[in-house]
Amino acid sequence: MAKILIVDDSKTSRKFLRNMLEEAGHEIISEAVDGNEGVEKFKIYQPDIVTMDITMPKLDGIGAVKEIIDFDPNAKIIMVTAAGQKSNMVEALKQGAADFIQKPFDSEVILNTIEKVLEG
Repeated sequence: MAKILIVDDSKTSRKFLRNMLEEAGHEIISEAVDGNEGVEKFKIYQPDIVTMDITMPKLDGIGAVKEIIDFDPNAKIIMVTAAGQKSNMVEALKQGAADFIQKPFDSEVILNTIEKVLEG
C-alpha cells in the first residue's frame, strides 16, 4: 500500500484516480489542483508516490516535478499525460519523473506502473 498525492486540475481525473487507487488498497493522502499546490502538499505530506498531470494552471507538471525533485531527489512521481504529449513526457522524465501513465486511463496499467515505481 502506498500513500499517494494526486495532482491534477481535472476534478474528473482526480476522482477516477482516487476511486481506483483506494479500491486497490492505496491511501490518497491529499489532492492538489495545480503545480504550486502540488509542490506545497508534497512538502507537507511526503507521499510515497505522486501522480502529476502535465497540463495545469499556475505551474505545470514539468515545473512541479523539477521543484519536488530539488526538494527530495528520491521522490517518486508518475506523470499523467494525454496522448500526443511525447515531448513533454521526455522533458518530465529528464527532470526526474519515474514513469508515466496515459489518459484515457487504464486501471490495470496504472496499478502496474505504481507497483513498478514503488519497487524502484
